[in-house]
Amino acid sequence: MRRHPQIAGRVVSGLLAFLLVSAVALLASAQPAAAHGTLAMSTPAAGATVREALTSVRLFFTEKAAANAYFTVTAPGGIRVDNGWSYGEPKPLDQPVREYFLVNGQFEPREYTTGFPATVAVTHLPAKGEYSVSYLSVASDGDPVRGTLTFRYNGPVTAAPKGWSPPSTQPDPALLAAAEQHGSSGQASAVPTVAAETPIPPSAAAAAPIESTDESGPGAVAWVGLAVVAVAVAAAGSVVWRRRTASTGRPAGRGRTAPATSGRRGAGTRPGTRTPGTKGAGSRTAAAKTGGGRAVGGRAVGGRTDADRAAATTGNGTQTSDTRPPADPGASPDPDLASATPRSRLSNTGLALFVGALVLALLGGFGLARISGNEGPAANTARQPAGGPPASGPAVSATDGHQHPAGTGPHTHRGDSGTGETLATGTTVSAAGFTLQPLERTQPAGVRADYRFRIVGTDRQPATRFAVVHDKPLHLIVVGRDLTGYQHLHPTMAPDGTWSVPLTLARPGGYRVYADFSVTAANGSQQPLVLGVDHTVPGAHTPAALPPPQAQAAAGPFTVSMTGTPTVGVTAPIHFQVTSAGTATPAQLQRYLGAYGHLVVVREGDLGYVHVHPEQELVDGTVKFWLTTPSSGRYRAFFDFQVDGRVHTAEYTIGVP
Repeated sequence: MRRHPQIAGRVVSGLLAFLLVSAVALLASAQPAAAHGTLAMSTPAAGATVREALTSVRLFFTEKAAANAYFTVTAPGGIRVDNGWSYGEPKPLDQPVREYFLVNGQFEPREYTTGFPATVAVTHLPAKGEYSVSYLSVASDGDPVRGTLTFRYNGPVTAAPKGWSPPSTQPDPALLAAAEQHGSSGQASAVPTVAAETPIPPSAAAAAPIESTDESGPGAVAWVGLAVVAVAVAAAGSVVWRRRTASTGRPAGRGRTAPATSGRRGAGTRPGTRTPGTKGAGSRTAAAKTGGGRAVGGRAVGGRTDADRAAATTGNGTQTSDTRPPADPGASPDPDLASATPRSRLSNTGLALFVGALVLALLGGFGLARISGNEGPAANTARQPAGGPPASGPAVSATDGHQHPAGTGPHTHRGDSGTGETLATGTTVSAAGFTLQPLERTQPAGVRADYRFRIVGTDRQPATRFAVVHDKPLHLIVVGRDLTGYQHLHPTMAPDGTWSVPLTLARPGGYRVYADFSVTAANGSQQPLVLGVDHTVPGAHTPAALPPPQAQAAAGPFTVSMTGTPTVGVTAPIHFQVTSAGTATPAQLQRYLGAYGHLVVVREGDLGYVHVHPEQELVDGTVKFWLTTPSSGRYRAFFDFQVDGRVHTAEYTIGVP
């Protein structure tokens, strides 16, 4: 019975086409960055230097800000100088902005050329230096619009109006609830979603690569997924090409030239070929299995595969006759003759493995892109750095999160969930599939003991791949449940994933231990986490009362002044100035763990944890942080800094109305 040599090739081609179509459909479902009501520009611009006195700051959004939107302007000393806001007259944007909207299951672009300003009144300019502007609003689609920007003022100082006092207002609770309802972290600000130089046709919007200020958004998914498809198709094409060339006599490694590929039809037979009616005339001899490409019996013979030898040799090593059906001398050359030879025919097992590998490669690439890109807008759980911007850079959104890329400006550590109070972390022992597993849960008071623990993954095995963040792979914070006894430690990890660090706890009572770290996945992506667990020192315990809020604190031979207004749900600048005790002489700060300071804030009650890192450089002689407090209440703040090689800690009580 004649074989059907083209079946395997057609099956492979069909499956490849199916995979490609599926991949395109899958990747097209990745949603583009959809930012609505974005801050498109401002006056002054983010990072600008202003030399003339100004009485207002104007923020231009792609739609009107919400009626209960919240704005602040903070002077270099941490004092707010804003005095309400109002809507302004729309004006053309310096650079058009393109945003995307879901219409009938597809994202379609809308181009915005008009900015809708919110004019924030500035009462006075009390000092030269860096001014900060923060905002919080809700777009028409319900997404939060929040962020910060800075500008530098070098003009003349102006006096405050008579009887004026700095505002201490907080955002409208209804605004906070609306902003947190989607579990989103807002949008990058002062950077257009897409610079609309040339319109994108609506039909291409869903498939076109989307520029986004979020480097870990769906754009990464599309690009990585498309790259995987391209590699898979290229690999498949290479396999098919090699098999076809092996059967047609093209230079593709070892292989025999078949009689039907001689290019002559009806030209008679050659030695070693079969002719109808000449039974046994084409039987091979022992010489026919000779490799190396020698001419045997008038035919060019290349190296033979194991399949050839198995077909031509019996179990005792003697050569047998070729029992394949005779070729028709009048037939045209078969273009898929490779499929008719044993060595080139795809077996069922090989075909299944080949197709399965392509499917796994495609899905694996798509999955890895999802992991490395974090969560996209489809899940309404996108996260962006929550810190303020660099002094001269574009504005950055205020977010719920582990404000963390190491070495890049101020940031705060990411929360564990998408609920309203996601800035406060460390309240759970497990998150994102990892669990903090202590080996000791108690120790005597005043005794130095090794505190040991593991970070265990979903496979119940200790994690051993950690990213170095701020000079250390893991930061261990210990604080009493009454917010005393603060320690910032750096344990070491054994090869089996067990961490240990000497720990002394002077007073009996309950303590909270926070492990602040970033695990590294096999693909190199990092997952920042903060896990917390209780630790106990037995004995009689009398909780210490929380001190009242204060603007100054003593830390060894230094006095540290804190200025700023912490605000619920809004990124607010907080400044720390370190001077020698009893003088106004600034201390010569040194970098500690890669920065001029570190700020840990712990909430009274549930011991929710926030870890904030500052601007990379001093700002007007101060260490400047961007702090977003997750809720009203009282907090204890611990500011670490280093002078002359020694680390000191200044402690404060912060009340947020």
